[in-house]
Amino acid sequence: MSLAIGLIGATGIAERTMIRPSQEYHDVSVRAVAASDPDRAEDYARRHSIPHVHADYEDLIADPAIDLVYISLHTAGHARWAERAARAGKHVVVEKPLCLTRPELSAIAAAQRHGGGHVLEALPTLGHPWHRTVREWLRAGTFGELDGVRSRFDFAVQPGPGYRWRPDLGGGCFYDSAGYWLQALQDTVGITDVRGTGYSDFDGFGGVDRRFSAALVLPTGQRALLECSFGTTRTTEHVFVFREGTVRIRGVLLPVAGAVSLNITVVARDGSRTVTRTPAVSYYTQQFARIRALLRQEGTHWGAELGASEPRIALMDRIHESARRSMSGSVEEE
Repeated sequence: MSLAIGLIGATGIAERTMIRPSQEYHDVSVRAVAASDPDRAEDYARRHSIPHVHADYEDLIADPAIDLVYISLHTAGHARWAERAARAGKHVVVEKPLCLTRPELSAIAAAQRHGGGHVLEALPTLGHPWHRTVREWLRAGTFGELDGVRSRFDFAVQPGPGYRWRPDLGGGCFYDSAGYWLQALQDTVGITDVRGTGYSDFDGFGGVDRRFSAALVLPTGQRALLECSFGTTRTTEHVFVFREGTVRIRGVLLPVAGAVSLNITVVARDGSRTVTRTPAVSYYTQQFARIRALLRQEGTHWGAELGASEPRIALMDRIHESARRSMSGSVEEE
Protein backbone atom coordinates (compact mmCIF):
# COMPACT_ATOMS: atom_id res chain seq x y z
CA MET A 1 0.00 0.00 0.00
CA SER A 2 1.42 3.35 -1.02
CA LEU A 3 0.92 6.49 1.03
CA ALA A 4 0.44 9.83 -0.74
CA ILE A 5 0.86 12.93 1.40
CA GLY A 6 -0.61 16.38 0.87
CA LEU A 7 0.87 19.36 2.71
CA ILE A 8 -1.32 22.17 4.04
CA GLY A 9 1.33 24.82 4.59
CA ALA A 10 4.56 25.37 2.66
CA THR A 11 6.71 25.44 5.77
CA GLY A 12 10.16 24.58 7.07
CA ILE A 13 8.70 22.17 9.62
CA ALA A 14 6.99 20.26 6.79
CA GLU A 15 10.43 19.71 5.24
CA ARG A 16 11.76 18.18 8.46
CA THR A 17 8.65 16.25 9.45
CA MET A 18 7.41 14.90 6.11
CA ILE A 19 9.56 15.62 3.07
CA ARG A 20 13.00 14.46 4.23
CA PRO A 21 11.87 11.37 6.20
CA SER A 22 9.54 10.23 3.40
CA GLN A 23 12.48 10.01 1.01
CA GLU A 24 13.70 6.95 2.94
CA TYR A 25 10.69 4.88 1.81
CA HIS A 26 9.73 3.64 -1.65
CA ASP A 27 6.04 3.38 -0.71
CA VAL A 28 5.59 6.97 0.52
CA SER A 29 5.53 10.18 -1.48
CA VAL A 30 4.70 13.84 -0.92
CA ARG A 31 2.23 14.37 -3.76
CA ALA A 32 0.84 17.89 -3.29
CA VAL A 33 1.09 21.17 -1.42
CA ALA A 34 -1.19 24.14 -0.80
CA ALA A 35 -0.37 27.46 0.87
CA SER A 36 -2.09 30.76 1.58
CA ASP A 37 0.14 32.31 -1.09
CA PRO A 38 -0.09 30.33 -4.39
CA ASP A 39 3.24 31.71 -5.62
CA ARG A 40 4.94 30.51 -2.46
CA ALA A 41 3.36 27.08 -2.92
CA GLU A 42 4.63 26.92 -6.51
CA ASP A 43 8.15 27.84 -5.45
CA TYR A 44 8.06 25.35 -2.59
CA ALA A 45 6.89 22.58 -4.92
CA ARG A 46 9.71 23.30 -7.37
CA ARG A 47 12.36 23.26 -4.64
CA HIS A 48 11.13 19.97 -3.21
CA SER A 49 10.04 18.20 -6.43
CA ILE A 50 6.41 18.02 -5.34
CA PRO A 51 4.35 17.20 -8.45
CA HIS A 52 1.07 18.99 -7.65
CA VAL A 53 0.13 22.42 -6.30
CA HIS A 54 -3.47 22.97 -5.24
CA ALA A 55 -5.20 26.31 -5.42
CA ASP A 56 -6.35 26.15 -1.81
CA TYR A 57 -6.65 23.86 1.19
CA GLU A 58 -10.14 22.65 0.30
CA ASP A 59 -8.92 21.59 -3.13
CA LEU A 60 -6.08 19.59 -1.62
CA ILE A 61 -8.39 17.84 0.85
CA ALA A 62 -10.74 16.94 -2.01
CA ASP A 63 -7.92 15.31 -4.04
CA PRO A 64 -8.84 11.59 -4.15
CA ALA A 65 -5.19 10.63 -4.61
CA ILE A 66 -4.21 12.07 -1.19
CA ASP A 67 -4.21 9.57 1.68
CA LEU A 68 -2.67 11.71 4.41
CA VAL A 69 -3.04 15.44 5.01
CA TYR A 70 -0.26 17.09 7.01
CA ILE A 71 -1.11 20.46 8.60
CA SER A 72 1.60 22.93 9.67
CA LEU A 73 -0.23 26.26 9.82
CA HIS A 74 -0.25 28.72 12.71
CA THR A 75 -1.66 26.96 15.77
CA ALA A 76 -5.07 28.66 15.65
CA GLY A 77 -5.58 27.18 12.16
CA HIS A 78 -4.96 23.56 13.14
CA ALA A 79 -8.44 22.64 14.34
CA ARG A 80 -10.40 23.94 11.36
CA TRP A 81 -8.42 22.10 8.73
CA ALA A 82 -7.88 18.97 10.81
CA GLU A 83 -11.61 18.67 11.25
CA ARG A 84 -12.30 19.18 7.54
CA ALA A 85 -9.65 16.72 6.41
CA ALA A 86 -10.74 14.09 8.93
CA ARG A 87 -14.38 14.44 7.98
CA ALA A 88 -13.37 13.89 4.34
CA GLY A 89 -11.95 10.50 5.34
CA LYS A 90 -8.26 11.40 5.21
CA HIS A 91 -5.63 10.41 7.68
CA VAL A 92 -4.45 13.64 9.31
CA VAL A 93 -1.18 14.61 10.98
CA VAL A 94 -1.25 17.99 12.74
CA GLU A 95 1.73 19.83 14.18
CA LYS A 96 1.57 20.33 17.93
CA PRO A 97 -0.56 21.46 19.51
CA LEU A 98 -3.29 19.50 17.76
CA CYS A 99 -5.75 22.27 18.66
CA LEU A 100 -6.22 24.87 21.38
CA THR A 101 -9.55 24.23 23.11
CA ARG A 102 -11.74 21.41 24.35
CA PRO A 103 -14.60 22.27 21.93
CA GLU A 104 -12.13 22.10 19.03
CA LEU A 105 -10.96 18.74 20.34
CA SER A 106 -14.53 17.42 20.45
CA ALA A 107 -15.15 18.56 16.88
CA ILE A 108 -11.99 16.83 15.63
CA ALA A 109 -12.94 13.62 17.44
CA ALA A 110 -16.40 13.68 15.86
CA ALA A 111 -14.85 14.26 12.42
CA GLN A 112 -12.49 11.32 12.92
CA ARG A 113 -15.39 9.03 13.81
CA HIS A 114 -17.29 10.23 10.74
CA GLY A 115 -14.40 9.90 8.30
CA GLY A 116 -12.82 6.73 9.64
CA GLY A 117 -9.17 7.79 9.35
CA HIS A 118 -6.54 8.42 11.99
CA VAL A 119 -5.92 11.89 13.42
CA LEU A 120 -2.41 12.16 14.87
CA GLU A 121 -0.57 14.94 16.67
CA ALA A 122 2.98 15.52 15.44
CA LEU A 123 4.87 15.75 18.70
CA PRO A 124 8.41 14.61 17.93
CA THR A 125 9.50 14.03 21.54
CA LEU A 126 7.18 11.03 21.77
CA GLY A 127 8.90 7.78 22.56
CA HIS A 128 12.40 8.99 23.36
CA PRO A 129 14.40 6.36 25.30
CA TRP A 130 14.82 8.64 28.32
CA HIS A 131 11.08 8.34 29.00
CA ARG A 132 11.37 4.58 29.38
CA THR A 133 14.43 4.84 31.63
CA VAL A 134 12.81 7.33 34.02
CA ARG A 135 9.54 5.41 33.99
CA GLU A 136 11.35 2.22 35.01
CA TRP A 137 13.15 4.04 37.83
CA LEU A 138 9.82 5.39 39.04
CA ARG A 139 8.18 1.99 39.04
CA ALA A 140 11.14 0.30 40.71
CA GLY A 141 11.57 3.01 43.33
CA THR A 142 15.24 3.20 42.39
CA PHE A 143 15.70 6.60 44.04
CA GLY A 144 12.88 6.41 46.53
CA GLU A 145 9.58 8.25 46.38
CA LEU A 146 9.02 11.06 43.91
CA ASP A 147 8.78 14.50 45.52
CA GLY A 148 8.01 16.45 42.35
CA VAL A 149 8.94 17.38 38.78
CA ARG A 150 10.30 20.68 37.45
CA SER A 151 10.45 21.49 33.74
CA ARG A 152 11.80 24.52 31.91
CA PHE A 153 11.38 25.58 28.28
CA ASP A 154 12.99 28.87 27.27
CA PHE A 155 13.09 29.72 23.57
CA ALA A 156 15.25 32.32 21.85
CA VAL A 157 12.34 34.02 20.09
CA GLN A 158 12.39 37.79 19.64
CA PRO A 159 9.28 39.92 18.99
CA GLY A 160 8.31 40.04 15.33
CA PRO A 161 5.55 39.52 12.79
CA GLY A 162 5.22 35.73 13.18
CA TYR A 163 2.25 33.91 14.69
CA ARG A 164 4.07 33.39 18.03
CA TRP A 165 3.44 37.05 18.85
CA ARG A 166 -0.24 37.09 17.87
CA PRO A 167 -2.83 35.84 20.39
CA ASP A 168 -5.45 35.46 17.65
CA LEU A 169 -3.19 32.94 15.87
CA GLY A 170 -2.42 30.90 18.98
CA GLY A 171 0.83 32.60 19.90
CA GLY A 172 2.62 32.59 23.23
CA CYS A 173 5.26 30.52 24.97
CA PHE A 174 2.82 28.22 26.78
CA TYR A 175 1.28 26.85 23.59
CA ASP A 176 4.81 26.32 22.27
CA SER A 177 5.87 24.41 25.39
CA ALA A 178 2.80 22.65 26.77
CA GLY A 179 2.83 19.69 24.39
CA TYR A 180 6.42 18.76 25.21
CA TRP A 181 5.84 19.21 28.94
CA LEU A 182 2.58 17.31 29.19
CA GLN A 183 3.68 14.44 26.96
CA ALA A 184 6.82 13.88 29.04
CA LEU A 185 4.68 13.75 32.18
CA GLN A 186 2.11 11.53 30.50
CA ASP A 187 4.78 9.01 29.56
CA THR A 188 6.46 9.00 32.99
CA VAL A 189 4.30 9.98 35.98
CA GLY A 190 0.95 9.98 34.15
CA ILE A 191 -1.59 12.79 33.78
CA THR A 192 -4.84 10.97 34.52
CA ASP A 193 -7.03 12.78 37.08
CA VAL A 194 -4.58 15.63 37.61
CA ARG A 195 -5.50 19.27 38.32
CA GLY A 196 -3.73 22.19 36.70
CA THR A 197 -3.37 25.96 37.05
CA GLY A 198 -1.39 28.63 35.25
CA TYR A 199 -0.22 32.20 35.54
CA SER A 200 1.04 34.83 33.11
CA ASP A 201 0.99 38.62 32.84
CA PHE A 202 0.36 38.27 29.07
CA ASP A 203 2.60 41.30 28.70
CA GLY A 204 4.52 40.20 25.63
CA PHE A 205 4.50 41.83 22.21
CA GLY A 206 0.95 41.76 20.89
CA GLY A 207 -0.42 40.68 24.27
CA VAL A 208 0.92 37.13 24.23
CA ASP A 209 2.44 35.30 27.18
CA ARG A 210 6.19 35.76 26.93
CA ARG A 211 6.51 34.15 30.36
CA PHE A 212 4.22 31.47 31.76
CA SER A 213 4.15 29.39 34.95
CA ALA A 214 2.04 26.24 35.23
CA ALA A 215 1.50 23.63 37.92
CA LEU A 216 -0.12 20.21 38.04
CA VAL A 217 -1.11 18.44 41.21
CA LEU A 218 -0.73 14.69 40.73
CA PRO A 219 -3.25 12.31 42.35
CA THR A 220 -0.60 11.33 44.92
CA GLY A 221 -0.10 14.98 45.91
CA GLN A 222 3.22 15.79 44.23
CA ARG A 223 3.48 18.85 42.01
CA ALA A 224 4.76 19.06 38.44
CA LEU A 225 5.86 22.61 37.61
CA LEU A 226 6.59 24.33 34.30
CA GLU A 227 8.38 27.60 33.66
CA CYS A 228 8.56 28.73 30.04
CA SER A 229 9.47 31.92 28.21
CA PHE A 230 10.36 33.68 24.99
CA GLY A 231 13.63 35.57 25.28
CA THR A 232 17.28 35.38 24.30
CA THR A 233 18.30 32.01 25.74
CA ARG A 234 17.34 28.41 25.07
CA THR A 235 16.74 25.84 27.79
CA THR A 236 14.76 22.61 27.49
CA GLU A 237 14.95 20.30 30.47
CA HIS A 238 13.08 18.13 32.96
CA VAL A 239 14.12 17.52 36.57
CA PHE A 240 12.62 14.68 38.63
CA VAL A 241 13.21 15.18 42.34
CA PHE A 242 13.24 11.96 44.39
CA ARG A 243 13.84 11.38 48.08
CA GLU A 244 17.20 9.76 47.33
CA GLY A 245 18.38 11.80 44.36
CA THR A 246 17.67 14.22 41.53
CA VAL A 247 17.35 13.13 37.90
CA ARG A 248 17.98 15.81 35.24
CA ILE A 249 17.55 15.52 31.46
CA ARG A 250 18.88 18.59 29.63
CA GLY A 251 18.47 19.51 25.98
CA VAL A 252 15.37 17.41 25.47
CA LEU A 253 14.71 19.04 22.08
CA LEU A 254 18.22 18.43 20.71
CA PRO A 255 17.24 15.33 18.67
CA VAL A 256 15.25 17.56 16.30
CA ALA A 257 18.63 18.35 14.73
CA GLY A 258 19.43 14.72 13.93
CA ALA A 259 20.42 11.53 15.70
CA VAL A 260 21.47 12.79 19.12
CA SER A 261 22.02 11.08 22.47
CA LEU A 262 20.86 12.67 25.69
CA ASN A 263 22.45 12.48 29.13
CA ILE A 264 20.35 11.49 32.13
CA THR A 265 22.26 12.89 35.09
CA VAL A 266 21.57 11.57 38.59
CA VAL A 267 22.85 13.36 41.68
CA ALA A 268 22.29 11.13 44.72
CA ARG A 269 21.53 12.47 48.17
CA ASP A 270 25.12 11.79 49.20
CA GLY A 271 26.37 14.05 46.37
CA SER A 272 27.60 11.29 44.06
CA ARG A 273 26.93 11.83 40.37
CA THR A 274 26.23 9.31 37.59
CA VAL A 275 25.36 9.82 33.93
CA THR A 276 23.33 7.45 31.76
CA ARG A 277 23.58 8.11 28.03
CA THR A 278 20.57 7.24 25.88
CA PRO A 279 20.78 5.71 22.41
CA ALA A 280 21.05 8.30 19.63
CA VAL A 281 17.63 9.15 18.23
CA SER A 282 16.42 11.57 15.55
CA TYR A 283 12.97 12.80 16.54
CA TYR A 284 11.69 13.42 13.03
CA THR A 285 13.00 10.16 11.58
CA GLN A 286 11.51 8.19 14.46
CA GLN A 287 8.22 10.06 14.29
CA PHE A 288 7.76 9.46 10.58
CA ALA A 289 8.59 5.75 10.89
CA ARG A 290 5.91 5.37 13.54
CA ILE A 291 3.30 7.27 11.54
CA ARG A 292 3.99 5.08 8.51
CA ALA A 293 3.86 1.87 10.53
CA LEU A 294 0.60 2.83 12.18
CA LEU A 295 -1.13 3.79 8.94
CA ARG A 296 0.10 0.59 7.29
CA GLN A 297 -1.33 -1.30 10.28
CA GLU A 298 2.15 -2.46 11.24
CA GLY A 299 2.19 -0.61 14.54
CA THR A 300 0.10 -0.18 17.65
CA HIS A 301 -0.87 2.73 19.88
CA TRP A 302 2.20 4.94 20.29
CA GLY A 303 1.01 8.12 21.96
CA ALA A 304 0.27 10.45 19.05
CA GLU A 305 -3.19 9.05 18.37
CA LEU A 306 -6.16 11.18 19.27
CA GLY A 307 -6.95 9.22 22.43
CA ALA A 308 -3.53 10.08 23.88
CA SER A 309 -3.69 13.71 22.75
CA GLU A 310 -7.11 14.34 24.30
CA PRO A 311 -5.99 14.59 27.98
CA ARG A 312 -2.98 16.72 26.96
CA ILE A 313 -5.12 19.20 25.01
CA ALA A 314 -7.80 19.33 27.71
CA LEU A 315 -5.20 20.06 30.40
CA MET A 316 -3.47 22.66 28.24
CA ASP A 317 -6.78 24.45 27.67
CA ARG A 318 -7.72 24.42 31.35
CA ILE A 319 -4.32 25.75 32.40
CA HIS A 320 -4.44 28.54 29.82
CA GLU A 321 -7.97 29.42 30.94
CA SER A 322 -6.73 29.49 34.53
CA ALA A 323 -4.03 32.01 33.64
CA ARG A 324 -6.52 34.21 31.82
CA ARG A 325 -8.91 34.16 34.77
CA SER A 326 -6.07 34.92 37.17
CA MET A 327 -5.04 37.93 35.11
CA SER A 328 -8.61 39.23 35.09
CA GLY A 329 -8.95 38.81 38.86
CA SER A 330 -11.42 35.90 38.71
CA VAL A 331 -11.28 33.31 41.45
CA GLU A 332 -9.44 30.20 40.25
CA GLU A 333 -10.89 26.80 41.09
CA GLU A 334 -9.44 23.85 39.17
